[in-house]
Amino acid sequence: MCRFLAWVGQQRYLDELVLEQEQSLVIQSRNALIGKTPINADGFGLAWYSDRETPCFYKDTHPAWSDANLKQLAHHTKSRLFLAHVRASTGTATSRNNCHPFGVGRWSFMHNGQAGGHDRIRQELDAMIPAHLYQHRMGATESEAIFLIAHGEGLDADPVGAMARAVGRVETLSRHSGSLPYLRFAACWSDGKRVYAARYASDHFAPSLHYRACKDGIIISSEPLDADNEGWTEIQPNTVIETEGSVVTTHSFASYVPQEKERVA
Repeated sequence: MCRFLAWVGQQRYLDELVLEQEQSLVIQSRNALIGKTPINADGFGLAWYSDRETPCFYKDTHPAWSDANLKQLAHHTKSRLFLAHVRASTGTATSRNNCHPFGVGRWSFMHNGQAGGHDRIRQELDAMIPAHLYQHRMGATESEAIFLIAHGEGLDADPVGAMARAVGRVETLSRHSGSLPYLRFAACWSDGKRVYAARYASDHFAPSLHYRACKDGIIISSEPLDADNEGWTEIQPNTVIETEGSVVTTHSFASYVPQEKERVA
């Protein structure tokens, strides 16, 4: 699987979370403490927002712990909102185009999870991406497909509902033609102002996801960045959080999944 984190709040240097924490994202890339994949070495990526509407991306296929450019970039870059991801492939190639986060316009997106039987449903999955968005299909992961399907479902107007409808469509497809587990989904997405994070699974093994409200902002992470467990809140399965300034709002995510999924289940 993968590990990721996001920050929204006052400007801070990226390396403060990506590199300098007790259980920083780079440490998680070679020694994750939660989840079934302790090593996440199939590439990494950053997306950060500045004064422009669209985010800037830096990705590579090296393990995060061995990339000197990542250390320099993170040390000298400040942002009020950024996403960072280290990848453990569930089957697709280790390539830059398959590294998260993904982006379209002002939106960025990253994911930890899988759609069961992706190799069998990939063509049908691609067919769910609207034609006008297919030019943004750079890689081969189900993660990128879910993101583009969510755009087609109206991500700009309905960031939570659109993502849940996309997840429901992909889970339905996997139930029809794929294999277990049909869908596991922990994801984070942002329009440069707010950050959304959801945790969901078709079984009882939703990928881990936590957040921490600090005095100057909010951290969202696959696992706590330090041993202060009381300072971190676990995002429960079938739940999505939405940030608004320093406020975190929680919604049910399962209720957004289309009823067709419920009938097939």
